[in-house]
Amino acid sequence: MTEPEQASPAPALVAFDLDDTLAPSKSAMPPTMATALGSLLDVVPVCIISGGQIAQFRDQVLAHLEAGPQQLARLHLMPTCGTRYYVHDAAAPQQDGAPAGWRLVYANDLSPEQIQEGFAVVEAEARALGLWQERTWGPALENRGSQITFSALGQEAPLEAKKAWDPTGERKSALRDAVAARLPELEVRSGGSTSVDITLKGVDKAYGMRRLSQVTGIGLESMLFIGDRLDPDGNDYPVKALGVPCRAVADWQETVVVVDELARRIPQQSTAREAVG
Repeated sequence: MTEPEQASPAPALVAFDLDDTLAPSKSAMPPTMATALGSLLDVVPVCIISGGQIAQFRDQVLAHLEAGPQQLARLHLMPTCGTRYYVHDAAAPQQDGAPAGWRLVYANDLSPEQIQEGFAVVEAEARALGLWQERTWGPALENRGSQITFSALGQEAPLEAKKAWDPTGERKSALRDAVAARLPELEVRSGGSTSVDITLKGVDKAYGMRRLSQVTGIGLESMLFIGDRLDPDGNDYPVKALGVPCRAVADWQETVVVVDELARRIPQQSTAREAVG
């Protein structure tokens, strides 16, 4: 008679991508996801790490998450692919787009010269590849301090337009390769559905996860990362390559199911361990 399969250990921290994982791209976190995330924060620390700015975290997540002080104390925010890190601090004033109550722990900012060169190179290569749009929904190039982001259709482009622009990822990959060849001292990655992100060399989501491990004392092997772009060309892939246990999801609806299951399983496994001990 075979032994029953053992369930994988419950993670000591759960990290998430934001767009298309916790919420539709550039959109508010739906109520069912907010409820599920709140339940997860009751039982385990949570990190959100994304290419977006802290203002997106504020508008997409924090404005819709009904969480108390104990839950917020377990929440770690890493915008711009982990190049910035915020923790909850009730005394922190509102500044730099961050809401009051969130303190900046570190920022790996680009220099003004790097930003200027990055803007020029991205626009030149986008034009050369026929990817530069004269009319966009919002700016195509954005200085996020610690990250330059190129969004082919603009930051405020409708979701359906973004999905249709590059369904195979070939356009983003071509631009990423062209820009990376001209900016070898910087990190150039495919971002969201229409975007390319540029940061300091070696500073990506894997860097953010390593810093998170140092701050929390939780080993990378004890974490779980959930994202929709864990493919080799995706901006979640560095976390997978780092060796962090990962769970790929197709969209935020699938994430709700995963989070609900984790919120039930983690307390059950903790209780079981205490009983054995």
